[in-house]
Amino acid sequence: MSHLVLDEQQHLFYERLAGDADRPWLVFLHEGLGSVAQWGDFPGELCRRTRCPGLVYDRIGHGRSSALTRPRSSHYLHECALDELPKVLAALIPGQRFLLIGHSDGGSISLIFGAEKPANLLGIITAAAHVMVEQVTVDGVERALAAWEQGKIKKGLARYHGEKSEALFQSWGRTWTSSWFRSWSIEELLPSIEAPLLVLQGRDDHYGTPAQVEIIVNRSGGPATPLLLEECGHAPHLDFPALTLDLMACFVNRIAR
Repeated sequence: MSHLVLDEQQHLFYERLAGDADRPWLVFLHEGLGSVAQWGDFPGELCRRTRCPGLVYDRIGHGRSSALTRPRSSHYLHECALDELPKVLAALIPGQRFLLIGHSDGGSISLIFGAEKPANLLGIITAAAHVMVEQVTVDGVERALAAWEQGKIKKGLARYHGEKSEALFQSWGRTWTSSWFRSWSIEELLPSIEAPLLVLQGRDDHYGTPAQVEIIVNRSGGPATPLLLEECGHAPHLDFPALTLDLMACFVNRIAR
């Protein structure tokens, strides 16, 4: 297993995926309760379809990385985007061209990072990204919290996060349902994003409405393509893997020439 040491207390698990040396890297950022393992075969398939090398990693608190060491604040996604992600890129693919593929929290992190105008960033793909808190988001998280208390989620999540599962889930759930997080928004950052965007979301996403897509596309500073998938929930790459692969591969191949 490969681990990147961030400091004395924190190590981060990652995997590199094979691709052509002259192609840009695809960097995958998982959802709020996600991990490398929960992506399944999707990153590898996208890398094969595009001939791009890939990098997928567990954020701190997730999967095979170190546990969280302090409570989350309203800035936790900014910290992942502006502290953790730059360290990962600098250590593992220094000076390389890359695209970000972010699901849910990973999509929000990608947008925050993109607003910094990184020199080697070629494009961003988001799936079910959030740029503000909607009531449907809070309702969805509250249902997940209730399911956790009934024991419906614990076993499945423990397969990927082990003894960190309880802390990770409670941190995620309590953050998104807290009154102090209701005003969270990254809408003001969107005009600073110049990299091309592909913005995916399921029409039946139980954590967000099409307003998330509309805001990203209408306010971003660069070209942005919206795609709302019918009869699709919060994870397009799981609900419609073949279609999502086609859409993402087309975007990557168009801008990675």
